[in-house]
Amino acid sequence: MTITRIDPGPRMSDAVIHGDTIYCAGQVAGAAKGGSVAEQTADILAQIDALLAKCGSSKANILTATIYLANISTFAEMNGVWDAWVDKANPPARATVEARLAAPAYTVEISIIAAR
Repeated sequence: MTITRIDPGPRMSDAVIHGDTIYCAGQVAGAAKGGSVAEQTADILAQIDALLAKCGSSKANILTATIYLANISTFAEMNGVWDAWVDKANPPARATVEARLAAPAYTVEISIIAAR
C-alpha cells in the first residue's frame, strides 16, 4: 500500500495516510497564543478540521482521539468545547489523560486517527 506524508518536516509529518487510514500528529495551539484551555481546544479542533480536509476527510470519520491535558482539573472546560464540536452522529472512541506537555504554554494536545 502507498504511504502519503502530509507536510513532512525533519522530525515528523503533520499526518500520514496509509490505505484509507489517516494518522495525525498531536496538535497544539500556537505557542504564542497562550490562552485558556477552552481557547486552546478550539484552536486545536480548527487545526484538526483543516488537516482532515487536506487529507480528504472530516471529523465525521474520526475513529479515535487521545486528548492530553496538562492539568486534569480542566477536563470539563475542554469538554465544553469538544462537545460543541464533535460530530454527534459519529463520535469517536476517546481517551483523555493528564500529561506534562512539551512547553508550559501548552495546556491541551489532541491526536487523532481517522478514516478517509
